[in-house]
Amino acid sequence: MDKNFQEEQFTGIIKFTPPLYKQRYQFIKDLVGKYKPKKVADLGCADCTLLWMLKFCNCIEVLAGLDICASVMKEKMHRLSPLPGDYLQPAERSLTVTLHHGSVAHKDPCMLGFDLVTCIELIEHLEQSELKKFPEVVFGFMAPSIVVISTPNSEFNPLLPGVTLFRHPDHKFEWNRAQFQSWALETARRYDYSVEFTGVGHPLTGMEKVGFCTQIGVFVRKYPQTTESAQSEKPTEAVYKTVFKAVYPSLKDEKYLQNAVVSEVIFTTQIIKRSLLDRLMSEHEECNDDPTERKSKFQPSMNRFSEDLGKARVEKSMEPFVNGNVVYIPLKTIFSFPKVNRLCGTFEKLHKLIAGKVTLSSDGSAVMFDTEHENEEN
Repeated sequence: MDKNFQEEQFTGIIKFTPPLYKQRYQFIKDLVGKYKPKKVADLGCADCTLLWMLKFCNCIEVLAGLDICASVMKEKMHRLSPLPGDYLQPAERSLTVTLHHGSVAHKDPCMLGFDLVTCIELIEHLEQSELKKFPEVVFGFMAPSIVVISTPNSEFNPLLPGVTLFRHPDHKFEWNRAQFQSWALETARRYDYSVEFTGVGHPLTGMEKVGFCTQIGVFVRKYPQTTESAQSEKPTEAVYKTVFKAVYPSLKDEKYLQNAVVSEVIFTTQIIKRSLLDRLMSEHEECNDDPTERKSKFQPSMNRFSEDLGKARVEKSMEPFVNGNVVYIPLKTIFSFPKVNRLCGTFEKLHKLIAGKVTLSSDGSAVMFDTEHENEEN
């Protein structure tokens, strides 16, 4: 909960590089990279720094934060809002970020369905009555696939100048490794989780026996949660207050997807059209060295296809062609471009998304461009 427990004051003897709070957050990012959770909740999110870092992880589609102090969240929650660039180039994944004001000792249905729940430097801030309820709320009620809990290792405290009892005035307790592992193993046993212990913040050489400065328990649920157990005794009444919510623009929203596809189609067809006209111009320049006759020679060449032949090529070929003043670029050619293909998925989806947005041939099989403007320039 406390970001860095004022680690700067300890630099006389201990200096963590990077700072300890960054090491804790990096540990979570590495875990996300390994397990690829789609829904992540951070309990005791404080100034939302971890949530801000996690919003850049492409696998995550839902982020939620919970803290007992609303003012701390509100101070920095603007960092979780979409930026102009997010609207100009929407991501392929969806992302919703929500912040809630409430206690980890209370159950709220908004915290159900998460893959990963993080509790970074949280439990040591809980009163005994809250700590007693905490396992049932997180492991019993929320029951995510993975829970990560970090807490200070009191055995490391003698190495930190200025620390007499606890590292932070709001800490209610600080456990040594045996105490934390005893609590974690009993919690894991009760709720059918396995747990592995690790940490961040290495001690100085020769003092390894004290362990990590921050001890971490990674809990993994042993058995998939059944529908019955997921729905049993789940309250429907909300007790948390939502203080922030942001829904990021996404290509999963058809409005944004259509804009992206139309832009990509226009960009692609402009390149194809320009390449075709440049090639035709080059061919006619080779056949005619008299610049005064170039325009007159160029126009008939563009009429070299009859209307019937033009239609046949649109239907049977992926080659773009010119008929009169019109350039025809088959949709199959456009669909073959990797980005268009990836955005649309199917040829039918491409046709649906651009219909009415770009000019199509009468049978809808090609994008049409009038070349009169290009002729005037040439």
